[in-house]
Amino acid sequence: MINIDEQIKIISKGVDEIIGLEELKEKLKSKKELVVKLGLDPSAPDIHLGHTVVLRKLKQIQDLGHKVVIIIGDFTGKIGDPTGKSKARKPLTTEQVLENAKTYETQIFKILDRDKTEVKFNSEWLSKMTFEEVIKLAAKSTVARMLEREDFKKRYESNMSISLHEFFYPLMQGFDSVEIKADIEMGGTDQRFNVLMGRMLQKEFGQEPQSIIIMPLLEGLDGENKMSKSLGNYIGIDEDAAIMFEKAMTIPDNLIIKYFELVADIHPDVVEKIKKDLEEDKVNPRDVKISLAKEIVELYHGREEATAAEERFRKVFQKGEIPEDIKTVEVNSGDFNLADIVLENKLVPSKKEFRRLIDQGGVKVNGERINNIDEVLLVPELIIQIGKKKFIKIIIN
Repeated sequence: MINIDEQIKIISKGVDEIIGLEELKEKLKSKKELVVKLGLDPSAPDIHLGHTVVLRKLKQIQDLGHKVVIIIGDFTGKIGDPTGKSKARKPLTTEQVLENAKTYETQIFKILDRDKTEVKFNSEWLSKMTFEEVIKLAAKSTVARMLEREDFKKRYESNMSISLHEFFYPLMQGFDSVEIKADIEMGGTDQRFNVLMGRMLQKEFGQEPQSIIIMPLLEGLDGENKMSKSLGNYIGIDEDAAIMFEKAMTIPDNLIIKYFELVADIHPDVVEKIKKDLEEDKVNPRDVKISLAKEIVELYHGREEATAAEERFRKVFQKGEIPEDIKTVEVNSGDFNLADIVLENKLVPSKKEFRRLIDQGGVKVNGERINNIDEVLLVPELIIQIGKKKFIKIIIN
């Protein structure tokens, strides 16, 4: 059994805050299996690395011998979490919630151990509450307490409407902790109010209050904004290994340690050594980033594909060689139009951009830069390279 100090070191890696740390230490000393809760509102089920920050921490705690309980908010999802919203969210239908929940279950088990994870739907208890029980639950908090929440506060001060049902979201999420008798609840910094509600309600219901582990939000590849698919600064966990590796290599140097802490399964002592080596200029950030990229890819694709992705990256980006797995298209000589081909295969966003790249010397045909599209000779096989990492092979019949 790992000692308490070592468990706390692992649990604390990369966290923003632990509320109830001393209580957590006492629970760990009891050597009982702790119940660790994560609530998921299944409204956006496509998981990228930003979403995995909390899941990775859950896996680390799970590996220490504790029980993870995922609460799929099929009931709360019908209301919609108003966190960070300037107006009420449109409720999801039962069908939408269940479909999203299925997707979530599939994706979370790419990270968590299915045999050591219990998945519950909060409709199991919330849908059965009587109106009298709902009133009693509502009496556990106050309007003033609800208005402490930043998004509610801003809307109230701006004279924007707040529907009464929105106040029930944090109450219901908090009641989930009461129902499963959670020892720990996980959440991002944007969920601080909601998870504190669970701690408060447990006290009201005579339970030991859960400790809370708050994880920071992960900046995306642009180094500034929260990782988001809409901003395009993300690494998706379902993406091809080579693409994941290439994207990971674009992480800004100042975020290398944060990514090691939040999205990789590296021991805190190892991360601390990497940090020290970087600070003392003992290692090249590029080489450290290669290790990080390989670690990330291995988590989702396995060691063999991670090694292949690294080899491909070194061949294409460091040695300037042509990869072996480039896309191949066949065209008839009478239909050959290079601009149309690269546009149709999404190598460039527009013909105007393609012409600009040619003018800047950013396009090669069979290893030679071209300055004019009319220079291209129709030989049986053409390998087109745009920039450093976009390739296509054209076979002309």
